[in-house]
Amino acid sequence: MGPQLNVSLCGELLDLEKLIIEKSASVEHWLRDSFNQNTPPFYCSVDLRNACFKIAPIDTNLFPAGFNNLGEKDMACTVQAFMTSIEKRCPDVENVLLIPEKHTRNKFYLENLGNLFSILSNAGLTVRVGSIDPLVTKTVGVNYRNISGEDSCFEISPLIFRDGKLKLKNFDPDLVILNNDFSSGIPNDLKKINNQIIIPSLRDCWAFRRKSYHFAKYDQVSKEFCKFIGADDWLINPMFEHCKKINFKNKQGESCLTDHVSDLLKKIKKKYNDSEIRKKPFVVVKADAGTYGMGIMTIRDASEIKNLNRKQRNKMSKIKEGVEVSDVLIQEGVYSFETFVDSETESVAEPVVYVVDRYVVGGFYRVHSEKGLDENLNSPGMQFYPLPFENGCQFPALSNDPNSTTNRLYFYGVLARLAAIAASKETSNSPQSPV
Repeated sequence: MGPQLNVSLCGELLDLEKLIIEKSASVEHWLRDSFNQNTPPFYCSVDLRNACFKIAPIDTNLFPAGFNNLGEKDMACTVQAFMTSIEKRCPDVENVLLIPEKHTRNKFYLENLGNLFSILSNAGLTVRVGSIDPLVTKTVGVNYRNISGEDSCFEISPLIFRDGKLKLKNFDPDLVILNNDFSSGIPNDLKKINNQIIIPSLRDCWAFRRKSYHFAKYDQVSKEFCKFIGADDWLINPMFEHCKKINFKNKQGESCLTDHVSDLLKKIKKKYNDSEIRKKPFVVVKADAGTYGMGIMTIRDASEIKNLNRKQRNKMSKIKEGVEVSDVLIQEGVYSFETFVDSETESVAEPVVYVVDRYVVGGFYRVHSEKGLDENLNSPGMQFYPLPFENGCQFPALSNDPNSTTNRLYFYGVLARLAAIAASKETSNSPQSPV
């Protein structure tokens, strides 16, 4: 069986979904107008959590991996969206340099990279992959399994910086596409580029970007959208707090964190009581920068902060590439009542939606059989199943039934595009700037 949604607690959220489906033409006009005012991200992925009484984006990644987890039927839509995205930004480009993450031995990341390489190639570009990893000193071939299940290959080569450009031996690209979020900082050669287009922008990297700023922008976007549609924005908008100057190892900033957790739990409990939701509130504390599910913990009571053991403190103190955590986002926890049923096993699931420019191109369910309804699923042991998007992901079914698969996924796509709009506002007005 495929992913099964428990809708018994949907209430107001189900009414909002019906409203969005009924007014889809007006919704699409609102989204189109918002994207016209704010340049969309080149590409992004949006993690959603569906508690049936609330559904909200909990993370937006501007350097998404996971293209290997999309469905085969999504490929035509994905290629067309990349064509549009690149033609809008640099219509005359032919030669493209794709820069990946350093972890080139990760089988699943390599499958992502191979499929992204294939998508860009099918979009009418000559693509090569160049690594910033100093350990890559010669061209190496990579074999991978593509989305169609076929064996394919591509090459990764060492980069050369010359004449204000990043190149490969015998390859002079016009455009650099990043699939590396540079959590630990921007390489000097990238900073010195002056004769090439770079997308996404270096400003979008985790070296500068902050989740708290993104969700401040999402708060604005969701309020504007829900005012337009006539709904309570809390249904799609996670409350959050922000705490700076944290050091988990020496307990610095612990009182700040405890106070913010306590305050947010009180706000959530009040909302639950007002809405007659009989669930225990929780929050998720996460590093304010970074991805890959690192630096994240679920807190159900503020007293848990001072009782963290050494293992928990070490886990929260560093993220990808050993970067130390100093700022944290305290985010309203959203249960995941969506489940994936496989044989006799029922696992917690959350949808991840992919957006290229302004177009929803597909996505997948992140599934974890060993995690609870209030836990982080982006952790070892997770599995992925393509979302069954239909109709090019852009419009609802003729039926107004919100429980139809097409309409449910259309609703997901609307939320993902709201997050993409927030990301566009975030990057165009970010207080952070590369140095």
